[in-house]
Amino acid sequence: MDFFLHLLNGGAGNLAAYLAAHVLLCLLPAFFIAGAMAALIPKASITRWLGRNARYRVSYPAAAAAGSLLAVCSCTIVPLFAGIYKKGAGLGPAITFLFFAPAGNILALAYTGSILGAEFAFARFVLSLLFGIGIGMLMAVLFWRSDASHDAQTDALFAEQASIGPAAAGVLLSLVAVLIAGTLKLWPLTATVGTVTLPLPWAEAWQATLFEWVPFDAAKGEEGVSVQGSLLIGLLLLIGLTAWQGLENIVEGANRWTGVALGLTAATLLVAALKLTPSPDGLDVALTGRALAVGATLWAVLHHARRLDADAWRAWLWEAWRFVKQIFVLLVVGVFVVGVVRQLIQPEWIQNLAGRNDLLANAVAVVFGVFMYFPTLVEVPVAHMFLDLGMHRGPLLAYLMADPELSLQSILMVAAVIGRPKTFTYVGLVAVFSIMAGLIYGAWVDGVNPAWIALGLAAFVGSLVALLGWLLGRRRALAHA
Repeated sequence: MDFFLHLLNGGAGNLAAYLAAHVLLCLLPAFFIAGAMAALIPKASITRWLGRNARYRVSYPAAAAAGSLLAVCSCTIVPLFAGIYKKGAGLGPAITFLFFAPAGNILALAYTGSILGAEFAFARFVLSLLFGIGIGMLMAVLFWRSDASHDAQTDALFAEQASIGPAAAGVLLSLVAVLIAGTLKLWPLTATVGTVTLPLPWAEAWQATLFEWVPFDAAKGEEGVSVQGSLLIGLLLLIGLTAWQGLENIVEGANRWTGVALGLTAATLLVAALKLTPSPDGLDVALTGRALAVGATLWAVLHHARRLDADAWRAWLWEAWRFVKQIFVLLVVGVFVVGVVRQLIQPEWIQNLAGRNDLLANAVAVVFGVFMYFPTLVEVPVAHMFLDLGMHRGPLLAYLMADPELSLQSILMVAAVIGRPKTFTYVGLVAVFSIMAGLIYGAWVDGVNPAWIALGLAAFVGSLVALLGWLLGRRRALAHA
């Protein structure tokens, strides 16, 4: 019974820490961005760059380039992926965006280089880019019938929209600015403008209680729940309750709960951007550059949203709420299960299972990434810890390629968007490509002759091209049958 309670505590603690630390400034804006993509952007604006009929040399680089600019984790990228896919992006480019954004964004690569070395970061970038495009192309060819059907459905849904208006463009750009302001860890966003102390003498005692309820080991990349985190969890629950009353029937018109839910959402983002620190005198509230930036970008969202016509802003809020209902519950379940499984996995296993560069070690690293998910940037110092524990650099790269894409919660969410057959195929391809990336880079680290490595990579790419050619030929044959 004690062991069972320990597992439950691990799951609940992981969920509490995740909700307190990562959902708000990343995931909340992402849901609103996804809703705006689905409701406000004309299909032609998406399909011009990412459509299934766009030229390959345009759509796949465009998908990778868009992903490289977003410093977000896999849980945040899924709503954005869902938004562009629903609006008419081809399955292949959308998958490339989904794969490349968490692993190959600029901030993650820069941080990887600073912690693990420039060579490691370069290998992560090149292999993520090549394999992300390869996975997208394979998915597009394997599911071409379904992709064509999806394209026709989006034609029926969004054919009436011809161009994006200035108000809609302003809303979307302002929401992206909110996401950037809330996630970038750069000065002046991290600077403290001023501090005030609230006379709350119970703050330190409450913090000690939270650490007792949710114990954690920072050396393993675990995160506890702070006083600020507990406040944010409470606000998140209030958002859920009021949004259910105010957004469930938003297409029929707003009510008093609609304004309350949106006001709580804005207040929650502002609170998340502050620094709240318990002290002997009370609770220190530090106004940061991030809070000012989030406040300014939220004002911009409101300014442009007021210029939307009633049908447009109702459709936007409905689509955002639909994505929340479709994805968020699966996210919660996935994070909880990961927390339970992490209690069973011992870091000491790493040296025995992944201390060398072979097929088994790289496969173990990929599977390990599924159940030891860490948010973007957090996975880099954790990877450094694995390196210190004896993990070979080959499996380490395989882990860093799989961890952002194959977390259990992201798998569940992606399945809700594109269905289980496509999701299982995607998971299998990511696993195979991540293992291959680890083997290639590991061979380089071990000093294998570069000619042999190049030959192996060429053989893999050649096999991929041959497979694509065969699948395209089969596709044409079926189309003419």
